Amino acid sequence: MNQLTESVVTIATAIVGVALLALLVSKKSNTAGVISSAGAAFSNALGVATSPVTGASVSGLTGLGGGLGMGSLSGFGGFPG
Repeated sequence: MNQLTESVVTIATAIVGVALLALLVSKKSNTAGVISSAGAAFSNALGVATSPVTGASVSGLTGLGGGLGMGSLSGFGGFPG
C-alpha cells in the first residue's frame, strides 16, 4: 500500500509540475492573474479557517469572483429560468 501511495503522489506531482511549466511558458496564459487569484483564494481560505479563533467575519471564497457556485442556469442549454 505504501508503494501505491508513493506512485500516486509522484504522478500527481508530475502533473502539477507540467501544468505549472505550461502556465509559465505559454504566451496565451495570464500568469499574473492566475498567481493573484491563487494567492487571494489561499488568503481567504486561511481567513475562513482561522475565523472561529480570531473572531473575524469572513464569508466563503470571495476572492474567486463571489464564490464557486454556478449561479442561475436560466437560458443555459434551454433550462427554464
